[in-house]
Amino acid sequence: MKKDYSKLWTLFKSMFMLSACTFGGGFVIVSLMKKKFVEELQWLEEDEMLDVTAITQSSPGPLPVNASVIIGYRMAGVVGSLTAILGTILPPMIIISIISLFYEQFRTNTYIAIALQVMRAGVAAVIFDVVINLASNVLKTKRVLYIVMMIVAFIATYLLGVSAMIIIFVCLGIGLLDLFITMQKKRKAV
Repeated sequence: MKKDYSKLWTLFKSMFMLSACTFGGGFVIVSLMKKKFVEELQWLEEDEMLDVTAITQSSPGPLPVNASVIIGYRMAGVVGSLTAILGTILPPMIIISIISLFYEQFRTNTYIAIALQVMRAGVAAVIFDVVINLASNVLKTKRVLYIVMMIVAFIATYLLGVSAMIIIFVCLGIGLLDLFITMQKKRKAV
């Protein structure tokens, strides 16, 4: 039983630290979660982390909370999910509560404004890292369909301004159709 508590404590501590040190939104935490849960703790395989990322991005709600639900459940069931959620939501709740008390001082302070500008550069670099990792994993599949979908989705978003939700639903539809066709081929082969 002690081992279960140890795993829960590690899960809580990991999610708390990731959440406390993540500035710039959900995409930033993806890279940090990969380093923590795939490379450092070795709780997940890289493919599993990609699946978690895909599910959390296409689900309603904040990406870090969605990811904590899945990772927590994968590690320790419902108790793991609740532990991971608590670890994820506490840091922003504490930080935002403190900032709200001193909002006027934060808003007018030149040093804080500069610090926030500098942090944006770091956030952009981390998001760029996530994009490169996700794109390279799509390329590693060597599936022409996935590579073409990635390129078309990028063009539709970046150049044509198509909503991300439309792209996600279209890709989901294409993925389900591909799965259906693949299953039909396997049935015919048997």
